[in-house]
Amino acid sequence: MVVSSQTYSLEANLCLLRLYQFEPERMSTQIVARILVKALMAMPAPDFSLCLFLIPERVQMEEQFKTLIVLSHYLETGRFRQFWDEAAKSRHIVEAVPGFEQAIQTYAIHVLSLTYQKIPRPVLAEAINIEGLSLDKFLEHQVANSGWTLEKGHARGQLIVLPQNEFNHPELKKSAADSVPLEHITRIFPILG
Repeated sequence: MVVSSQTYSLEANLCLLRLYQFEPERMSTQIVARILVKALMAMPAPDFSLCLFLIPERVQMEEQFKTLIVLSHYLETGRFRQFWDEAAKSRHIVEAVPGFEQAIQTYAIHVLSLTYQKIPRPVLAEAINIEGLSLDKFLEHQVANSGWTLEKGHARGQLIVLPQNEFNHPELKKSAADSVPLEHITRIFPILG
């Protein structure tokens, strides 16, 4: 089954949720919860919201779905520490789908790379929920494979330098279409005076 494997198909999951709308007596809340977990793993895609819209409100009021909605909110707002704390309390929900933790770590790194050029080690550790030797190994892997570099920070410890992209390294772009020729401006001065 797509839900419990490492594969993911939004279309298949949406079809199943639509089927449950027409035949609510056949709905398995366990499968619906797994579909939502898989949708969380697809962040930053809007899959979670798309799936949630097809789930009846009475079902969304169940505790496991409330938890998943809170987890989604934490991810969407970049509150990774709160996300990991809540996920730890809800292991029975999120561990039902293989690869959950790695998918969320990938999303957190994506968000950080849009925001930071240099990120303090503790901020990265909190966002991806890895510390100590595991974090050291993770950083070694990223330095070797993803273009990250490490530099010593000032008082706060090590800084991780992320590869530049259009979001974390903005450039001022001058557009010829947006500029007004000087002669047009000089024509306005007599009118203003």
